[in-house]
Amino acid sequence: MEPHEAAQRRRHQRVPVDAPIRISTIDPEIDPYTGRPFFRAFEDRCLNLSRGGLLMRTHEVLAPGRRVLLEVDLPDGPRFEAVARVAWTGLAERASEVLDLGFEFLGGIPDHLARLERFLGQASRNAA
Repeated sequence: MEPHEAAQRRRHQRVPVDAPIRISTIDPEIDPYTGRPFFRAFEDRCLNLSRGGLLMRTHEVLAPGRRVLLEVDLPDGPRFEAVARVAWTGLAERASEVLDLGFEFLGGIPDHLARLERFLGQASRNAA
């Protein structure tokens, strides 16, 4: 599915946000040289956020369907954590070596989901 098609199918409104995000893979990858399992972790920036997922731009490659732990430092202070899956990937508009990754939230700690809801509610009120 192309990113613009995903945007048309969204159930939740996205809020633009520039926030630090940490990604940690949940399922191990296998090193092709040693045959040993390993996990990846990296940091980047979140571009937008909704109750259902988020968008980030990165140089890291994660295949659709890949499960990850996301940690987003919300602009109002608290950290939001969730388990998510890569819903889609696409080349960023301005740079062929940079990818846009769309994530769908699969679950999270109820308190963290409440933090996200509060942040999104406040951001929607401020935008109106």
